[in-house]
Amino acid sequence: MSVQTFKSAYKILTGAGAIFQLREEVQRLGMSNPLIVSDKIIDQAGLLTEVTNVLKGISYGQFLDVQPEPAFTVVEDCKKTFVDGQHDGFIAIGGGSAIDTAKAASAYATYDGDLDDFIGTNLVPRKGAPLIAIPTTAGTGSEVTNIAILSDKQAQLKKGIASDFLLPDVAIVSPEMTRTAPPSVTAASGIDALVHAIEAYLSVHASPITDSLALRAMKMIAQSLPKAYANPDNLEAREEMATASLMAGMAFGNAGVGAVHALAYPLGGRFNMAHGVSNALLLPFVMEANKIACIDRLGEVAIALGERTTEMSANDAADSAISAMTRLCRQVNIPSSLKSFGIERDDLSFMADDAIQIDRLLKNNPRKLTRDEIYSIYEDAFEGR
Repeated sequence: MSVQTFKSAYKILTGAGAIFQLREEVQRLGMSNPLIVSDKIIDQAGLLTEVTNVLKGISYGQFLDVQPEPAFTVVEDCKKTFVDGQHDGFIAIGGGSAIDTAKAASAYATYDGDLDDFIGTNLVPRKGAPLIAIPTTAGTGSEVTNIAILSDKQAQLKKGIASDFLLPDVAIVSPEMTRTAPPSVTAASGIDALVHAIEAYLSVHASPITDSLALRAMKMIAQSLPKAYANPDNLEAREEMATASLMAGMAFGNAGVGAVHALAYPLGGRFNMAHGVSNALLLPFVMEANKIACIDRLGEVAIALGERTTEMSANDAADSAISAMTRLCRQVNIPSSLKSFGIERDDLSFMADDAIQIDRLLKNNPRKLTRDEIYSIYEDAFEGR
């Protein structure tokens, strides 16, 4: 058995009321003037006020210009705000966009070169300023991963920075912080977490530790996402989803994700489709293509999603996993076709050209996909189910 490494945030606080430990963690990390990184929607929802109330007596600044699918320029602006304000740490509040921005800015704040130098794996030279991550959606898992995804607007591509130096010092996963998320965000982020769990479980780099986290996350999401979607005030369902997203993040942060994410990159880079939506839409079609390489594991996914497979053949059990995923996506009104987003059939060819280049993710996939096979997946997703 090969040596395996398990990485996560250095400290994780979970459960109702976890946010009230923020002040203690800020002081423990030696922050006297942190920079809060978030967006205007989070501010308007009142979540920043809840955080700043906990910080009473501690000086802080704010950078609220995070945008969905953040561009390189957003990180550069965040760095400037950090340096100009003489800040000494980051508090990221939001979804994956805010947390990824803060992770990249933390590493970039003390670096004199170009942000482009970090694109790739293990190219960040040192640990940056202390970082506390507080997710307001249950989906991305960014609070416990070593990856930041940014948009190169000029190239119309999403690019990744992967380095253990990006791991947050503290992740505070408090379900109250997700309660203002609208149903559409709850749905997209929740299915995104499911994609993380499933791709981690099917990854060629899966381990017994990541398997346990991934399977449990799948079960929790299947049970709790419809409840959180139907009733945003169901705090029990919100807590289950927040914990499941955390566990899925820990699973994929170590096992990696595969073709679903690789094929989603062009959708975010070229068409500005939300990351969770693009992953959710592609999930059933990629799993269908992958089935031949991981049929038994898909049967285990089916069981985690609540399917009864005792009397089924291996093929039927795998099919039931795909059906269960599709059914859950329909329950929470995830769009079912690429063409519903205005994507044209002629776009599929260059999308396949882009996706086949994402080797960092495709190498984790249980099936080695060719460019033509990727094109076929896009064709199926274009029409939808």
